[in-house]
Amino acid sequence: MDEQISDRETILAQYADGPRQLEAAIAGLSQDQLDTSESDDTWTIRQIVHHLADGDDIWKVFVKRAIGNTGGEFDLAWYWEMPQDEWVESWRYASRAIEPSLALFRSNRAHIVQLLKCVPDAWERSIPIHWPNGKKQNVSVGWVVEMQARHVTGHLEDIRKILSGGTG
Repeated sequence: MDEQISDRETILAQYADGPRQLEAAIAGLSQDQLDTSESDDTWTIRQIVHHLADGDDIWKVFVKRAIGNTGGEFDLAWYWEMPQDEWVESWRYASRAIEPSLALFRSNRAHIVQLLKCVPDAWERSIPIHWPNGKKQNVSVGWVVEMQARHVTGHLEDIRKILSGGTG
């Protein structure tokens, strides 16, 4: 049982630290550097920042719904109707300043961490998600928190590759 609690604490710490890690990775970058990508068909650092903030904002709704209404369901059909690259265009990631998205990201993470600490069984609460393939699956808050923590880690690696010239 201690191992599970420790793992949960590690995941929650990683989740909570995501905004700081992102801000550290992009600290001091010029506008030109923010608009750099690994190749012409990949996202820029600026687009990655917006993507992380928006994705986190969307999944925050899942966490709040699962904690507040365990009889509810979560459906992202509206989002999955279009490829992510179309959202990048629709939400104008390439032309927007990153500061509001960074503030949203910080705020959402702090809000969810506080909620998870105040609701004793929040981590285990779950609701069904309707996936794009039509399947419905019961998913826990803990699974979503871990997925979102790893999401940041993956995109931090993308940013590192961009800044190092894509040499892996």
